[in-house]
Order: sequence, then structure tokens, then C-alpha cells
Amino acid sequence: MKYVPNLKTKYNEEIVPTLMKEFGYKSVMQAPRLEKIVINQGVGSAIQDKKILEFSLNEITAITGQKAVVGKSTKDVSNFKLRKGMPIGVKVTLRKERMYEFLERLICSALPRIRDFKGINSKLDGKGNYTLGLEEQIIFPEIVMDSVHKIMGMNITFVTSANTDEEGFALLREFGLPFKKN
Repeated sequence: MKYVPNLKTKYNEEIVPTLMKEFGYKSVMQAPRLEKIVINQGVGSAIQDKKILEFSLNEITAITGQKAVVGKSTKDVSNFKLRKGMPIGVKVTLRKERMYEFLERLICSALPRIRDFKGINSKLDGKGNYTLGLEEQIIFPEIVMDSVHKIMGMNITFVTSANTDEEGFALLREFGLPFKKN
């Protein structure tokens, strides 16, 4: 028997019928779905200290369960002492089972650990995608506090197949992302 993440089962059995009823879709294939989750962490301070990039790489890999990739600069910026090809970021793209696993850990264990948490903003990008900005990587249970060298934020982008913000918002709301009440 093949392993299926809880959120994928929930999507197929509960979320799709709910979205079909809400938006009046005729086919299951019209319902929006989560295509990928991209976790991105800018490490501009790696220009001065190369070890910060290494720590960031290890932390993102631990959080996602998938090897992170180093992003390099595309052009020279003299004001920032930046040369083309210097490492300035870390990113991971999650798809399929790992994506659902990460989303479940984010909703159930990481977001509730944020201090004074009242929900996340509900502003999407106009095409049904959502980017969540986190200020600390220490909210994830995989990060050991003693090994953290610098508190750094990250962006988590949820890419959906939705055509409108309304459909994308409904999809993410049904998955259980805790949006602020208007």
C-alpha cells in the first residue's frame, strides 16, 4: 500500500467537492489545486560571512526534508559590494507528497508557535497564488535553538492552479491556512 499524506486525502475527499459546490464547477478537473510550494530565504549577509549561507542551507533542508539550492546574483551592485555569481539566497521547491507534508507541518505546528499569532494576511497576487512572509525560522520544530547562529526570515509561496484570487483563497482556506478574519 502506497503512503498518501493526510492533506492530499483531505483535498481529494473534502476540499474538491466543497470547491465544486462553491464555484459551480462541472468537472473535478476544474477545481483549483496546489501545484507547488517554494521556500525562499535571502541571505544577503553571506557576502561578508560565508558560514551564514551554510547554516541557512542546512536549516532550510531540515525544515523541508529536501536539499536546498543556493541562488546566485545575476548582476553586479557596487553599493552592496555584490559581484555577479555570488551566493545570496537559498530556495527549495516542494511538489507532490513532500509539499502536502510541509503544508501540514506549517499549519499544525509552525504557525501556532508564532508569538501573538492572530492569523495571516489574506492578500493574494492577482493570479491565485499566495506568499507568506515569516520573520523567524525558529518557529519550525525541526530547528534546534542552540544551533541557530542568526534569526532570519523566509518567504513561502503557494502556487495554485486557480485563475482568480477568490478561487485561490478558497482553496488555501479549505486546506486550513489560518487567515485573519476581516
